[in-house]
Amino acid sequence: MESAVVNTAETKDRKARRKPESLSKIKSAARKLFVERGYDSTRPQDIAREAGLGHGTFYLHYPDKRACFLAFVEEARQEMDVHLRDARRPGQALEQVITATLNAIYDYCDSHPGVLRAAMTDAAVIDAGGGPDTPLMARWGEEWSQIIREAAAGGTACSSYDAAIIGQAIAGALHQAAKEGARGQQCRRALADNLTRFLVRALRPD
Repeated sequence: MESAVVNTAETKDRKARRKPESLSKIKSAARKLFVERGYDSTRPQDIAREAGLGHGTFYLHYPDKRACFLAFVEEARQEMDVHLRDARRPGQALEQVITATLNAIYDYCDSHPGVLRAAMTDAAVIDAGGGPDTPLMARWGEEWSQIIREAAAGGTACSSYDAAIIGQAIAGALHQAAKEGARGQQCRRALADNLTRFLVRALRPD
């Protein structure tokens, strides 16, 4: 009887150890496939196969592909936030904040190829009936809105703009500019310089 109890405890302990290990493998495989194939062309069974696990193991961690993708997006956001925190410094002027933010984005793209492109998949693509979470692009728009509000409060940016609207516009413009820059293989420094000068002039106080 005592031996059976010990064996049961050992089995539970092994399962408890395997669960985080299998989740890590699933997340790594999902990230790889979302980047390489995109959301639409990646299936749960593909992720499980890439992870070297059984198909059913995927559903031990995620109810569906959408939930797995949103977890991937959240991980990318957190990684990006680390880059942004490291690049920004308290008391920076608006121009310095913009430059630091742009360089942080480009640094992240260099060290994590394809991740942001995949994470920015149109929200309509992943809407599975319950409505998607706030898209990554919209979150960044909110962050830019906050930057504008703080700059306006400090007298270094136009206070008559609707910060919420302008923040979203900046996020969209930067995303498109980055895509064009990559296509044309433009110098990253030149791209950041042009965008910084444009935004500083556009946000200049009245």
